Amino acid sequence: MDISAFFEPLDPGEFPYSGESAGQARLGNVIGIFNDASDFPDYTIYDIALIGVKDDRNAIENAGCGMAPDSIRKFLYKLNSGPHAVKLVDLGNIKRGFTVTDTYFALSSVVAEMISNNVLPVIIGGSQDLTYANYQAYQSLGQIINIVAVDPMFDLGKSEQEMDSQSYLSNIILHQPNYLFNYANIGYQTYFIDQDALRLMKNLFFDTYRLGIVRESLEEVEPIVRNADMLSFDISAIRNSDAPGNGNATPNGFYGEEACQIIRYAGLSDKLTSIGFYEVNPKFDKTGQTAHLVAQMIWYFIDGFYNRAHDFPFKNEEDYLKYRVSISDHKEEIVFYKSKKTDRWWMEIPLPAEQRIKYERHYLVPCSYKDYQVACENDIPDRWWMVYQKLM
Repeated sequence: MDISAFFEPLDPGEFPYSGESAGQARLGNVIGIFNDASDFPDYTIYDIALIGVKDDRNAIENAGCGMAPDSIRKFLYKLNSGPHAVKLVDLGNIKRGFTVTDTYFALSSVVAEMISNNVLPVIIGGSQDLTYANYQAYQSLGQIINIVAVDPMFDLGKSEQEMDSQSYLSNIILHQPNYLFNYANIGYQTYFIDQDALRLMKNLFFDTYRLGIVRESLEEVEPIVRNADMLSFDISAIRNSDAPGNGNATPNGFYGEEACQIIRYAGLSDKLTSIGFYEVNPKFDKTGQTAHLVAQMIWYFIDGFYNRAHDFPFKNEEDYLKYRVSISDHKEEIVFYKSKKTDRWWMEIPLPAEQRIKYERHYLVPCSYKDYQVACENDIPDRWWMVYQKLM
């Protein structure tokens, strides 16, 4: 598919360190950049593709976030490339469509093309409704997926509300055919959440993790993120003091370093194939602090990506320790697998052989040692039970 028509080239002169001597250790020196309209990069030779989307027509109280992509690039290009042989291409910005739907179509087409060629797209928006376009890419690939959103709200909106940055999730849930297996929210803040929305999440067997609970034990986020095919990060999930560049920034949220840790977990995940950063607004980002933070988050994602262990079972059963735990009044044993390479854990959901084919990417559930301890104490881990109910 020729996707070059969707993009407008960048002006390297706008970004420090782009195109300087190869001896420099800045990302701007090693990134392949679409800067010539007649010479679109061969993205298939890269591992990661940076995709800007300058569309904020569906932003809620955050008009101006469409200018974020270039603002983030100015800081990203300055960062040290690190110890890895980074194969990163910046495809530029997707042209703003005549309608928002046109922009969605362009983005979903580009993301599908990237994933089909084993290139991981990193989307820098724009408003968070672009998550819907990211999801549509998996529909064209015929893939049932898990979505993780780092967001202080669920973005469900109200019944029959037109889609915007705070109602896109309803459109994903109701979309037919539906390719969503699971949705997980990390860091919701209860005072922003309607109780009916919480009940709906529970009835759909979706995973929701309150900000305070997550911050108490941040390492428990790793299995959640490891289970995601795509991740959507709303910058308003970070507190105003660390990320003021957002029209909906509030006093509470994650610290910047916590956000970087969550994103590094995403980079480490063998399963994750796309990620998006949304709602950064240069209009409120007077010193560039928020754009700088997102640039560092992308750096941590790249670092995680190049440290992937590729230990998702079962490439070689000898690389895993297998544990069986019997629980009283429960007919099924819970089977755990522990990677000898990374010490990461998975739980197996018992399924008939024919269902395993359909849900081959979902019946092995990432978990932590804590889940194993819960099972050893004769209790069913919440993570296991939620997926079991979905599959049964």
